[in-house]
Amino acid sequence: MMMNWSDLLNTYNNGTTQTRKDFRREPYIIDADRISFSAPFRRLANKTQVHPLHDHDHIHHRLIHSVETASVGRSLGIGVGQWLEDENHIDKYERHTIAGIIQAACLAHDIGNPPFGHSGESAIGAWFAQQFDTPNPLFTEIDDNLRPEFMEFEGNAQGFRILTRLEMYRNEGGMRLSHGVLGAFSKYPVTADVQRIIEDHTKEIHGSDFKKHLYCGLKKFGVFHSEAEQFHSYAKILGLPQENHDGHQFYRRHPLVFLVEAADDICYNIIDLEDAFTSGDLSYQDVRDLLSPLSAFSTDRRDGSTEAEHISHLRALAIGGAVFACIQAFKAKYGDIMSGKFSDGLVDVSDKSDTFAAIKTIANQQLFTSARKTKLEVSGRATIHNVLNGITPVYAALQDKGWDKGKLGDYEKQVARALELDLRDVTDSYSALHSMADFTSGMTDRYAVKMSRMLSGI
Repeated sequence: MMMNWSDLLNTYNNGTTQTRKDFRREPYIIDADRISFSAPFRRLANKTQVHPLHDHDHIHHRLIHSVETASVGRSLGIGVGQWLEDENHIDKYERHTIAGIIQAACLAHDIGNPPFGHSGESAIGAWFAQQFDTPNPLFTEIDDNLRPEFMEFEGNAQGFRILTRLEMYRNEGGMRLSHGVLGAFSKYPVTADVQRIIEDHTKEIHGSDFKKHLYCGLKKFGVFHSEAEQFHSYAKILGLPQENHDGHQFYRRHPLVFLVEAADDICYNIIDLEDAFTSGDLSYQDVRDLLSPLSAFSTDRRDGSTEAEHISHLRALAIGGAVFACIQAFKAKYGDIMSGKFSDGLVDVSDKSDTFAAIKTIANQQLFTSARKTKLEVSGRATIHNVLNGITPVYAALQDKGWDKGKLGDYEKQVARALELDLRDVTDSYSALHSMADFTSGMTDRYAVKMSRMLSGI
């Protein structure tokens, strides 16, 4: 079944049945504005991109990365959208809708990430996994099928929760973004329990090489059970192809997901190199040699320019070359993308794939394992665990009191008040654990350190 662009670019917003298209602003502009002015987006300014708690002002953090990714995503959308118009796949001027949807989704793509980057995700997951091995009733009451949501905590699913439930219109559609934007945002359109079943089944067949054979590239989940009903609703509206695996349902990706993912891949791979030069982790020559092949233009150093200026120039040329390569890859894979059969990254199937593979190798070998980063990630893990240990008594006491917030003890009330814990939706163990994850993942790096010290008395 081929997906239909008239469905995929749906401008109705999540939470109502009315389109917001009027003479003032297009729906995707409203979406981008709502994301940009939200507190979770603002907090990205103090969340790790690669280097935790770095004291160099020019090193990227999550907010700057998100803004840059949105810029690249818009360029990808304009390029692909123009081609779709030329081929009569979409109506005239719809390229602007495509570019706007991608830009908004790119702005939001990291909004659910916890402090300390991906190591923060691992730290949250490891802590919950430890608690499920204890006799604490707060954790033993959680159904086995729901435990992966916490043990393998995923920023993509937390982001979807923020966008559709927590922020703005709480429990009434969240930010009420356009269905098209939610579709472009949803990189992993599957819940944790179904993703695990698919992964286990693939492991049985393909062994250690299973990741290459996962359906639709579903190596992670992107939706919590708490938001699954909303997810199914908008997926049907968008006309995403539905799959059935042994009675368990999931969906194929929205075509614009691949352009959002490409924008992210382009930015973090290329910008990580520029940051590595700025921080002194990689030499000028190393970064120059890695960036130069991505450009379609001359990469010679201009007379009188500094090494930093040349690296900045190469970064711009590399992004331009990568954008063009991914647009060409989208065209080449268009049939598979629209039928839901495509599951790779556009970067990985582009004519620049070898260069990006080399960049990823260098990053894994030299950047992600640097001494400073490793030490701070170890410290970040302890910080997150201290926070979770410190707030657990509040939720355990709440459970003991039958979830009556008015019956909390003096100390638990003090902790809840000092940390401004949001207990409004806590009515059982499942909602309690999500409340804990909401608070912890929402912290900035520095706020996490501050709360850890307060809770541990250090």
